[in-house]
Amino acid sequence: MINWTRSSLLGAALATATALPVVAQETVSAVVIDGYPDRAMWVREFTNFFTPEVDRRLAEAGDYEMSWQENYGGSIVKPRGVLEGIQLGLGDIGIVTTIFHSSKLPAQGLAGSTPFVASDARAVAKAVDEIAREYPAMQNEFAAQNQVYLATGVVLNSYQLFCSDPVNSISDLEGRKIAGAGIILRYLEGIKDVAGVRGGLTDFYNMLQTGLVDCAMLWPEAAATFNIAEVAPYMVRTDFGSVNSKTVTVNADYWNKLPDSVKDVMKAVAIDYRDHLAEITMDVASKAEADYVASGGTVTDVSAEERAAWAEAMPNIAQEWVTIQNDNGEDGTAMLASYLGKLEAAGFVGVRDWTQQ
Repeated sequence: MINWTRSSLLGAALATATALPVVAQETVSAVVIDGYPDRAMWVREFTNFFTPEVDRRLAEAGDYEMSWQENYGGSIVKPRGVLEGIQLGLGDIGIVTTIFHSSKLPAQGLAGSTPFVASDARAVAKAVDEIAREYPAMQNEFAAQNQVYLATGVVLNSYQLFCSDPVNSISDLEGRKIAGAGIILRYLEGIKDVAGVRGGLTDFYNMLQTGLVDCAMLWPEAAATFNIAEVAPYMVRTDFGSVNSKTVTVNADYWNKLPDSVKDVMKAVAIDYRDHLAEITMDVASKAEADYVASGGTVTDVSAEERAAWAEAMPNIAQEWVTIQNDNGEDGTAMLASYLGKLEAAGFVGVRDWTQQ
């Protein structure tokens, strides 16, 4: 969906027939899609930061301007449909929720496969995005879906548990039904008799309200945004850690028609959007938790000993991730070690060494 129009700005010299150069700009249209509503933080900041920043930088050069058409909240695709929507050209640019596509985008599960390491969106976003640029796996996965990878997005400081009834210790979770998305559900395998139920952020309120599940795995900002305290007033601070769940991608056919200067601006702004989103995530995390408490929620902390025991009881899903990457011809072993090394350099060491079997 690329459209070109030409507008000429002739100055007053035309009235006197003076031969002056014509100043012209080409307008490039872009259809942006996400299935989540515009109140979702990453969608809101795409409108508030990404598009105006691209506009500003293009205006400085003066050759091109953008015409944005933003479509959110299911007007073109549902939350799980962004990957296919961009692939088919229903949108030119999209924010793919990668956690829904573990089979098509297995490399994107790197942070999700290493829980209990870093509850810092800034560190995780930077580390995952650097891995995506240093190793071909993530970009290859999107290329197979007719897309060009621009940048990783992290929109949560840490997954926590939100429950309809009090939870005072990990043993209180035994026998409960807990909602989650994608690989995050694998964390529950460290607890006896827990039933994981697949769901998405927009589903959790109803799932909790109707009693379909007892708890849901999400993060404080999302809990505040979607009024989770009304149906799950007990937060268990597990500090599973930050996970990359959003990736900005572009339809490859659309991308190939873009001028190089527009591509360069989009690539640069995507990285700034990555960092901007992570900073906002950390800024709002503590306020969101306070809002949750103000709305009637109660917070219970999991002890360091319980977190370590939980991690040790889990299967080593990081090594499972490595095996998948190695079987796909990628260097999963090096990717995992490099990723954890980047986090350690940033000051984060997990309660379990996921590089060991």
